[in-house]
Amino acid sequence: MAASASSRLLSSPSSLSWKSPLPPAFGVAVALPRSKRTVPRFVVLAMDGKPTVLVAEKLGEAGLNLLKEFANVDCSYNLSPEELCTKISLCDALIVRSGTKVSREVFESSSGRLKVVGRAGVGIDNVDLSAATEHGCLVVNAPTANTVAAAEHGIALLTAMARKVAQADASMKSGKWQRNKYVGVSLVGKTLAVMGFGKVGSEVARRAKGLGMHVIAHDPYAPADRARAVGVELVSFDEALATADFISLHMPLTPATSKILNDETFAKMKKGVHIVNVARGGVIDEAALLKALDAGIVAQAALDVFTVEPPPKDSKLIQHENVIATPHLGASTMEAQEGVAIEIAEAVVGALKGELASTAVNAPMVPAEVLTELKPFVQVAEKLGRLAVQLVAGGSGVKSIKVTYASARAPEDLDTRLLRAMITKGLIEPISSVFVNLVNADFTAKQRGLQIIEERITLDSSPESPLEFSPGSDCQRGIKICQCHFRVWGG
Repeated sequence: MAASASSRLLSSPSSLSWKSPLPPAFGVAVALPRSKRTVPRFVVLAMDGKPTVLVAEKLGEAGLNLLKEFANVDCSYNLSPEELCTKISLCDALIVRSGTKVSREVFESSSGRLKVVGRAGVGIDNVDLSAATEHGCLVVNAPTANTVAAAEHGIALLTAMARKVAQADASMKSGKWQRNKYVGVSLVGKTLAVMGFGKVGSEVARRAKGLGMHVIAHDPYAPADRARAVGVELVSFDEALATADFISLHMPLTPATSKILNDETFAKMKKGVHIVNVARGGVIDEAALLKALDAGIVAQAALDVFTVEPPPKDSKLIQHENVIATPHLGASTMEAQEGVAIEIAEAVVGALKGELASTAVNAPMVPAEVLTELKPFVQVAEKLGRLAVQLVAGGSGVKSIKVTYASARAPEDLDTRLLRAMITKGLIEPISSVFVNLVNADFTAKQRGLQIIEERITLDSSPESPLEFSPGSDCQRGIKICQCHFRVWGG
């Protein structure tokens, strides 16, 4: 690399530094060939040079058209698990909704060809994320397009439940006229507890406040300023249960939230509480809910999702006179269906092109607006890892590496997950016989016993203050044999 006014290479037995001018916001300080893609892609192309995308459930026409511009699209619906495993070895990407289980067997059957799984919707509990990560397969979802539709359906169920609309309609259709039987409750002044204050939860809160309800919320990860902006008070889980007249669930299904409403938690609720669930079926213990309905602890429940979908036809819960049930219609509006199709198609095509995905589920994910700032660093972070491991004799002797990030930003504001993964990828790929990419870099590092130690330092806010990476690695003799300094300027 030739030295010049714009870039120079300085070396010594123990260190290597690259420096070059940067843009004022967040620039890269190394003269490396630029590439339009920031994440390496390994896609098997068909005879016409296009990758193959398997669409296993119905997708909006607008999304299909986007896919067809870039890839060969195979629309095969209602595949059995065996049929899916057979077809997947010929596909580079798979798109599903909630009805297809993407199991470990699917990833194993792909023989390493499957690079992207797109979930057309928010929930990803039907995708084996651990298996996807181990096989280096990126999982992306479409978290924004159906937000309003899900919130609207939640409010529709809440109001229908309060006024016993479904029961009165069924009575009318049977030829009866029972005005005195179906007396509802007013929503004005009632307390609604929104359990899970993400995108959908916050939209439900806004609409409920418009109906005159007092809204509280519980979400251990929700920032207080977001709640204040909506006029909602964040409270503890137990306080939400004890004070709510209505409870609306908007949390993902995780080990921590599985059956979070159960015999114990129902006992903490107000007698006569109303429950709405348009999130995931597994967050409610359905047997416990049935008992709570029979005991009068829960006055009514409105359910759009169930532990098993479709639920058994003879389900006592669905047949209960105080339950309103819909067949997972949260995202079922024409506008949401098209929006989800476009969002997931764009995410899958971008991932196949090697672009960073702001909706990645099993890879370091940062908000879309931050990606613009981080993109210049991504390639250099990987190159730095490759350089560090090549300076160690044999490479495989590296057992630990320390990365120091120095920035004018406060440590809690410096999101380093993406850069750490790329450094890890650069360290492992040159010395590994397995396929390594951004998705499974951390998993592979753990398997190989490679420890990544991170340190964050806050510097002066002057524009001259650098963000510095200082990885050091130890060889088998335990001697520190290399240290690399990579500097960028910016706030």
